Amino acid sequence: MDTEQNPSTRSSIAILSRGNPLASGNADPRNSRFADVFEALAALGIDAHPLNYDESFAEQVREQLLAVNGVLVWVNPIQDGRNRAGLDALLRDVAAHGVWVSAHPDVILKMGTKEVLYRTRSMGWGSDTALYRTAEAMRTELPTRLAAGPRVIKRNRGNGGQGVWKVEGLPTSSMIRVLDATKETPEELSLDDFLRRCAEYFENGSVIDQPFQPRLSEGVVRCYMAGDRCAGFGHHKVKALVDSPAARAEAGPRLYTSNADPRFQRLRRLMEDEWTPQMTVLLEIPRRDLPAIWDADFMLGPVQADGSDSYVLGEINVSSVHPYPSEAPAEIAQRVAERLQRKR
Repeated sequence: MDTEQNPSTRSSIAILSRGNPLASGNADPRNSRFADVFEALAALGIDAHPLNYDESFAEQVREQLLAVNGVLVWVNPIQDGRNRAGLDALLRDVAAHGVWVSAHPDVILKMGTKEVLYRTRSMGWGSDTALYRTAEAMRTELPTRLAAGPRVIKRNRGNGGQGVWKVEGLPTSSMIRVLDATKETPEELSLDDFLRRCAEYFENGSVIDQPFQPRLSEGVVRCYMAGDRCAGFGHHKVKALVDSPAARAEAGPRLYTSNADPRFQRLRRLMEDEWTPQMTVLLEIPRRDLPAIWDADFMLGPVQADGSDSYVLGEINVSSVHPYPSEAPAEIAQRVAERLQRKR
């Protein structure tokens, strides 16, 4: 991931996302959804241009990537029925030829899948998290965990709430109540029926099982990170997995603030000084390979003895972090400049 390439005097970066090949060459960065990133990179003397990707013209994308020093990638793991398998192979190839890739597919596999919740469960952001590699293991172990309270089941790779469920046992029935994160109404199913719905999750991955956090209706805090530094926060009341109609009615858009937001300074300190360094050691990720932009979603855990909030990690997003706080582009550009400087 850290192979060398002879950079020009002025570094060049591609910003890659899914799109029509005809749009790449004529695209105006000022009209891009990443216009603020282009502007921040230009301010640091880095040339950046938009680049669209689709499997139908992957070889053209490869050739263009081999001509730049680095690429910032914004492509979801699952989008419009397509996954990133072909793109990830392409990115590994160009990285092997010396192009800096953020986020590198190998880094995404370590920190951008739900399995990170299991691998970091011993950290301060962790919870009683289980991992199921087979449906049989889930059938055997889930009922015992449900006896202690509701659980949240998550497929290893996904976005937009796809493959996320709240599951709870029923006191007078062998059925279970399940709520799909993308829907509003729970259903009552047998365990076998629910396992059949989850069967595809095991085809190329695993399933994560976490305890449901009762304070979910109070909102989710998203901490945006540029490398190992905090780039801002987002907070919003959510509908996903919230049963109460009254609580769902309070849900609203994510509100973005800078990394100086006084409400989240304890979380910032934890992320910068403790949790991110611990994560890089546990996951064996060199700190220089942390993505130029990533985020961590936190639910509120139990209130601590001193009255402060605890935080429980719900997921880490790496593949396509957007939108983000208005202060984040400058942090992204700074991390890019630092990383390219190391390649000289």
